[in-house]
Amino acid sequence: MTKVLISDKLATEAVDIFVEAGIEVDFKPGLSAEEIAEIIGDYDGLAIRSATKVTPELLAKADKLKVVGRAGIGVDNVDLAAATDAGVVVMNTPFGNAVTTAEHAISMLLALARQIPQAHASTTASKWEKSKFMGTEITGKRLGIIGCGNIGAIVAERAQGLKMKVMGYDPFLTEERAKTLGIEKVELDELLARADFISLHTPLTDSTRNIISADALNKMKKGVRIVNCARGGLVDELALLAALNSGHVAGAALDVFEVEPAKDNPLFEAENFIATPHLGASTLEAQEKVALQVAEQMADYLTTGAVTNAINMASVTAEEAPILKPYMTLASLLGRFLGQTDLPDLNTIKLEFDGRAALLNEQPVLASMLAGLLGVKMDSVNMVNAASVASSNGIAVATVRHDRRCDYETLLRLTVSFGSGERTISGTLVGGDMPRLVEVQGISIESDFPQNMLYLRNYDKPGFIGTLGMLMGELNLNIASFHLGRKEAGGEAVALVEIDGSVDKETLGAIRDLPQIVRADYLRFA
Repeated sequence: MTKVLISDKLATEAVDIFVEAGIEVDFKPGLSAEEIAEIIGDYDGLAIRSATKVTPELLAKADKLKVVGRAGIGVDNVDLAAATDAGVVVMNTPFGNAVTTAEHAISMLLALARQIPQAHASTTASKWEKSKFMGTEITGKRLGIIGCGNIGAIVAERAQGLKMKVMGYDPFLTEERAKTLGIEKVELDELLARADFISLHTPLTDSTRNIISADALNKMKKGVRIVNCARGGLVDELALLAALNSGHVAGAALDVFEVEPAKDNPLFEAENFIATPHLGASTLEAQEKVALQVAEQMADYLTTGAVTNAINMASVTAEEAPILKPYMTLASLLGRFLGQTDLPDLNTIKLEFDGRAALLNEQPVLASMLAGLLGVKMDSVNMVNAASVASSNGIAVATVRHDRRCDYETLLRLTVSFGSGERTISGTLVGGDMPRLVEVQGISIESDFPQNMLYLRNYDKPGFIGTLGMLMGELNLNIASFHLGRKEAGGEAVALVEIDGSVDKETLGAIRDLPQIVRADYLRFA
């Protein structure tokens, strides 16, 4: 039975979702890394928040693991490269806590503008320092948003409702998207120079680490206020402290820190600093929402193959999954066919989509083909890591969609190029979901994909079929079906022979010794 481990605190309703899908689930939040490592080999899925660390060492012990689901947006605690190499899908829930995090950022911005935490502490300490806490209005002020994705867009909308002027920097922000959001698209240096408030909403990557550096702080106008409810590490904390102490930065509010839990941070000494303990997603609504979403996504993947919000694999919706499944099967079989032939110095793989196939979500089909092709000769290759394996081996991969009439209602054509030549094979679906081979090396020939097959390239000469039949009888190999195709009389031909039983090297050698045989391969599709 399919099993899932929930190793972090998730809403208990998530357990019900797995159970209703027929999946056995163990709810064990609070386990140590060592305890998780001891039992992870029993599970097909792992549901986590931020406490569990999915390391290469843990993945090495996760023999059955197919999917890791992160209830939340950040996947800093998952080694994505190692998960991809291990063929494990990594999912998150990018929309579940977007509103909650955006609202927290706006709350921090308002708290900064009016110094609410400091005024509260002073007042409850029996002081009445009304003149000390002179705030600033946000109406008409300019907010600079760094990162204009899901959360950044919501912050922009809320800020506009507060009558702020909003500008945004994001390398992926288009002019059209900026117009839709009603914000001014600017480069980073311009944002730093003009903003009265700056709010960060970008993931932590090599390019964004310390995006608020000492140099960036120096480019900001005096009196700027900074909010970070995104990821720790985006702000150089020591540089920020110096800017706060000098008064160049009027105030800063951080919900995230480079080292968490942040219990001894120098920023805590600054009077114009506000801190919260990573509360961006901490509302009852958000916690329940992301738990339910990640459980639904994982259950869908483990039961139907639907892939939603995957970080390291193309998504396949629940509606797409049944439509794509026969195409993915066909693509995998085409890949397995050519993968079992000799492909010395394989350098290029091309998958073409014709007819109705040209309308498909191509990436899952491509991944299935690559897994079939490369998995024949390489261990532990699957849909998740196949593209990475191809890239690491210097193999170029391409897809082509054809907007043209096709001899078949739908068609996939696979071409591989290697050191000494090129091979091509085509397939279609019969009856909507039955894979059928229809072309090999440009020669029309129809066959299904039996458990045991001989793929023969031969000269089209009289007596070949009789000679082959005699030899098969001598070798005690029973022919179950026989398919022939040729380009022209007397030229090179193709024979696809379904046989009962397997073929060893000695038997295959005897077949290859026939004078009419150009090449012979034994293929399995079990």
